[in-house]
Amino acid sequence: MTGIIARGIKQGLSVSWTLGKVIFPVTLIVTILRFTPVLPWAMEKIAPFMAWLGLSGEAAVPLVLGNFLNLYAGIAAIISFDFTVKEVFILAVMMSFSHNLLIESTVASRVGVSWWYVIGFRITLALLAALVINLVWKGGGELADYGLAPQQQAAPDGWFEIILQGLQTASMGVLQLVLIVLPLMVFMQYLREKGWLDIFSGWVAPATKFLGMERNTSMTLVAGLTIGLAYGAGMMIQAVKEDGVSKKDMYLAMIFLVACHAVVEDTLIFIPLGIPVWPLLAFRLVTAILLTAVIGFIWNRLEQKREEHIHEHKYNTL
Repeated sequence: MTGIIARGIKQGLSVSWTLGKVIFPVTLIVTILRFTPVLPWAMEKIAPFMAWLGLSGEAAVPLVLGNFLNLYAGIAAIISFDFTVKEVFILAVMMSFSHNLLIESTVASRVGVSWWYVIGFRITLALLAALVINLVWKGGGELADYGLAPQQQAAPDGWFEIILQGLQTASMGVLQLVLIVLPLMVFMQYLREKGWLDIFSGWVAPATKFLGMERNTSMTLVAGLTIGLAYGAGMMIQAVKEDGVSKKDMYLAMIFLVACHAVVEDTLIFIPLGIPVWPLLAFRLVTAILLTAVIGFIWNRLEQKREEHIHEHKYNTL
């Protein structure tokens, strides 16, 4: 048992170092940018496009903060304005698909998936979801009734306090990462060496097969679904190294998790905004399942045709 714990801690420290090198500088830079003219400039540029999504110009504020920072910053911005239930629901769906872009997408790229692919896919998914909801849903015109509001940090005074807050936020981000990843890696090492991962993969195999992936992708999906892209990336990195997850399956897993990750936390935190959260969860799950299944089916069919073509070519040349 001691050996398992030691090996798990070693893996956890390695993964924490890999992810920490991304999370610390990105968090520091984004936190500092929050108190500069950069974010207000971005909000000003985005505002004219809001009407296409069924949103008012003020909706640019939570969208920019949610995408540059995190869901909590986006929610804190939402409660600062009087939005309708429909607007809040659209914002919740958009930010569920597309939030904390710089950190989560950079961390996800360490798995081997293109950074631009993750960023582009998440933003596209958020925009398409908003357009569909705006066209389909004709109700929700009443003002949203906000409940409990997330706590906001006091604005720092001067560059020294801004940089200090950035360093504190970045350090806490890395510390939180280590506190999650270390026990997770020890637990995963125990399951792997005791053979439980093989049993679990067997249980999840029908779902991964439907999504067009091999059974060894199961733990990657579970990690992302439960603890999100940023923290789940630790298990994804290990899956690529030890479980032999192919590049195609990792891309498919990323498609699924971009649409639906950290489903419990990311759904529950929207409850205080006075919107129906079950439709939000259902929308994310259905989108993730259908999108991944369709892309996986097409990808596998193309690979199958390519293999048949290569086999036929070799046969004809004999």
